[in-house]
Amino acid sequence: PKTLPSSYILIAARSQPFPSLFTRCAEKESEAEPKMKYNPRVSSSRRKCRKAHFTAPSSVRRVLMSAPLSSDLRHKYNVRSVPVRKDDEVQVVRGTYKGREGKVVQVYRRKWVIHVERITREKVNGSTVNVGVNPSKVVITKLKLDKDRKSLLDRKAKGRAADKAKGKFTVDDVAAAAGSASLQEID
Repeated sequence: PKTLPSSYILIAARSQPFPSLFTRCAEKESEAEPKMKYNPRVSSSRRKCRKAHFTAPSSVRRVLMSAPLSSDLRHKYNVRSVPVRKDDEVQVVRGTYKGREGKVVQVYRRKWVIHVERITREKVNGSTVNVGVNPSKVVITKLKLDKDRKSLLDRKAKGRAADKAKGKFTVDDVAAAAGSASLQEID
């Protein structure tokens, strides 16, 4: 004999005579509902998201091909990740080449990979070629800074500082804004 899930049995036990055994419990459905979408112009369809990713223009790929900064750079600039560029120094943290360090020779946006010096392989005909590494699998250890990159870092750091300044309001903050005594003073 086939057994029914416990949620079906609960419905049968709670309901009136002749219950429909194949109706789901309302509590179970509400738990499984996904969160509401906030922006109607952004699709959450897997098909559309994949198409947007694989047909993305170079300008969008630049941002998507970002890599995290090393811990000392993260503390120095107060930024977590930046788009990888040529002449940055990176360390591979995942995969076959884990632990290898080198300078970025090329950011190959068409193939979604970066080429790092000394990460190469030999072809059958004897020539050496660069091996593509996914930018998410590297950590930037040294940045190539110019004025545009500096302004980008400053802008991102300022945004992070503004987010940290935001926070929950305390009882005293609300009382001060209202111009009345705080609840602690009244007690």
